[in-house]
Amino acid sequence: MDVLSDAIGAMRLGRPHSARTAFESPWEQHFEPQQGAGFHVILQGSCRLIPAVGEPILLGVGDVAFLPRELGHGIAGPDGSGFTQMLCGAYSLDQSRAHPLFAELPDVVHLPARVGRHPSLHGAIELLGQELDRDTPLGGDAALPALLDLLLLYLVRAWYDDRPGDTATGWAAALRDPAVAAALRAVHEEPERPWTVQSLAGHAGLSRAAFARRFTDLVGSPPLAYLTWWRMTMAARLLRDTELPLRAVAARTGYTSEFAFARAFKREFGAAPGRYRHGSADGSGRSGLGGEQEAGS
Repeated sequence: MDVLSDAIGAMRLGRPHSARTAFESPWEQHFEPQQGAGFHVILQGSCRLIPAVGEPILLGVGDVAFLPRELGHGIAGPDGSGFTQMLCGAYSLDQSRAHPLFAELPDVVHLPARVGRHPSLHGAIELLGQELDRDTPLGGDAALPALLDLLLLYLVRAWYDDRPGDTATGWAAALRDPAVAAALRAVHEEPERPWTVQSLAGHAGLSRAAFARRFTDLVGSPPLAYLTWWRMTMAARLLRDTELPLRAVAARTGYTSEFAFARAFKREFGAAPGRYRHGSADGSGRSGLGGEQEAGS
């Protein structure tokens, strides 16, 4: 288990899609806000990306623009740019439960083309382009979504990899801190365990007080508040995507009692688990990352 994969997996909805597009200057396109994320890769020519907030960004050959939350944006050819070819894609994501690791990303992640930088990302882009260009659909129904899922991971990873280690803050620093990263991995690998601050501190190799301070400073919430939030996020996904009975969902998320689980879930989402499962609730809920509390019972 790793935090990035879990964070993205918990937000994913439906199937991603991608296409190769080409424009002859002058041209301009607008994209409406939506519950998802998108990307543009410039294969030939250049263009301007016009974000919902902020100044336009000039994109050249090999540049990647990733929009982790689609607030609406435009793309247009610069004066005299002539022919422009792009690889574009979109993901449907549940932004109401965005993991703080994902929520920390800027509205536009610009990854300029640099020789030797992010070879895995550019390798995935090349494979995606080849798959889109295939004359036959043999295996495409499986290959395209898999490549797009891989690309999404590489896009987020590239942004975090570009954060300098000595100046990194927030989740970029948390994932590089051995003690905090060890505790996060433990929570994600075994969310059902009856974790306490003391047991997580032991896992991280720190005293209880030192661990609690370091975790809260880097992650932005106390250890047990994060644990509760992650358990509830997992529970919502299990209720939405599976037919597991409530007792099984409760057990997988660290609750020995179905009643205790239902009470915690309703406090988080404002609806009972059964009602949430059947679509009566909007699933917005509170983030649950505010205060220290014991998680599970």
